[in-house]
Amino acid sequence: MSSQEKKKIIFMGTPEFSLPGLSALITSADFEIVGVFTQPDKPVGRKQILTPPAVKVLALKNEIKVFQPEKIKTEIENIRALAPDLIVVIAYGKIISQEILDTPTYGCINVHASLLPKYRGAACLNAPILNGDKQTGITIMKMEAGLDTGPILRQGIMTLKGQETLADVHDYLSNLGAQLLPETLKDWMAGKIVPQIQDDSQASYIKTLAKGDGKIDWTKSAIEIERKIRAYNPWPGTFCYDKNGKITKILAGDILLEDQKNTDKETIIGQVSLKNEQLTVTCGQGSIIILKLQTEGGKALDTKVFLSGHQDFLGQILK
Repeated sequence: MSSQEKKKIIFMGTPEFSLPGLSALITSADFEIVGVFTQPDKPVGRKQILTPPAVKVLALKNEIKVFQPEKIKTEIENIRALAPDLIVVIAYGKIISQEILDTPTYGCINVHASLLPKYRGAACLNAPILNGDKQTGITIMKMEAGLDTGPILRQGIMTLKGQETLADVHDYLSNLGAQLLPETLKDWMAGKIVPQIQDDSQASYIKTLAKGDGKIDWTKSAIEIERKIRAYNPWPGTFCYDKNGKITKILAGDILLEDQKNTDKETIIGQVSLKNEQLTVTCGQGSIIILKLQTEGGKALDTKVFLSGHQDFLGQILK
């Protein structure tokens, strides 16, 4: 495409996951970003400092016009005025109305962080870790009114080895989506892609996570709990309560391989102990090694540093 033939794109996205995709479109010679829609600035941290979304910062740095509506459905006239050939959505966080979906010449394209139809919904980065899946990936699809139900244009795969954290999956998939996006958009607009209808019988849905979902149930197996620790940090975080009812955040853990049956009749689920100089918690099946934790009001500490000042933590039964 020559500079005169650049396709006009509206980009909709909010968090850091959206940044590689937006960057790929900004640097492409084939597209012109005519507007970016992102969520309003929000208070962040203990001091509740009003902070712009990551996408807004990148857009303004590149002198792209930014829109931050409370409700996207009120923006139909602004969207029409920009006359987009295409709208690209990556983790925007708002439902796009049919009226908006029908506006661009080539429709609205979404980059979704799962291998659809598996894991439709918002918490798609967490789910494959939590469930011990062997792979996850990126789906680029043409949007329709249903939740992540649109026809698939292209997919990319990430192999999982059972050690990945949420940060690992987040970074890999955000970059994978960015790598696939420009060429996929060009092929789509050139008529080179036949959209593949999703098989709804294979679909699964995941709910939006809430803070309370991070509560650890020590009656679960060590395998399940270790997956949860990897899948839920930093959000919603994994936590439990100590003997005083105060929150203890479990930031990193591992499975104590030689202790997966709990045949000891004296075993108490949730009890903290030292095994082979490692801080462990007994689970419904097996034990977890705690590698990093944070008590209420304290700093995040590696276990050895933590124990030097918290010997009273040993022997506690965590709830």
